[in-house]
Amino acid sequence: MKKLSIIAFLGLSLFAFSQETKNAPEVRKQDNALLVKPDHAELDAKKKAGEEKAKLPKPYDPKANAEADINKLMAQAKKEGKNIMIQAGGNWCIWCLRFNNFVQSTPELKETVDKNYVYYHLNYSPDNKNEKVFAKYVDIKEKLGYPFFIVLDKNGKIVHVLKDSSVLEEGKGYSKDKVKEFFNQWAPKS
Repeated sequence: MKKLSIIAFLGLSLFAFSQETKNAPEVRKQDNALLVKPDHAELDAKKKAGEEKAKLPKPYDPKANAEADINKLMAQAKKEGKNIMIQAGGNWCIWCLRFNNFVQSTPELKETVDKNYVYYHLNYSPDNKNEKVFAKYVDIKEKLGYPFFIVLDKNGKIVHVLKDSSVLEEGKGYSKDKVKEFFNQWAPKS
């Protein structure tokens, strides 16, 4: 009789537990559905950034021979008595494109750059990482915030490296005063 009672108890328990497990996945599916709802604000922001990036000029050339280009700039800098401003980044980088556009479309900044620097956009992208060129000026294993800036004197000697350009930002763009101060601070000394 005890064996029969135990078998009946186990049979009923198995039936009861199997009923619960059949319902559990449905509840979990409903819970998971709540967790994967898209963040519409984030999707909208990404879409707007993509549209903005598409409209901005693309100054970086992955096919360029950066080493040869910088050597030519050194000759030009010597002749004109200017420093060399290297803006490192890529056409994939919205902040790099924003900076370029900001400087080119702000007359006061463009004038300061044209007066004091020969300017170069040093490409970093999967197509061309320019590791040999970067290694001359920065530790390529170090974390750098794009864009970052390398200032050379007319002889190609490093004057300054700004590794984190976020100090020049203001809101979703750049501060005219901070950028102007940066350009003036590293301009050639008379």
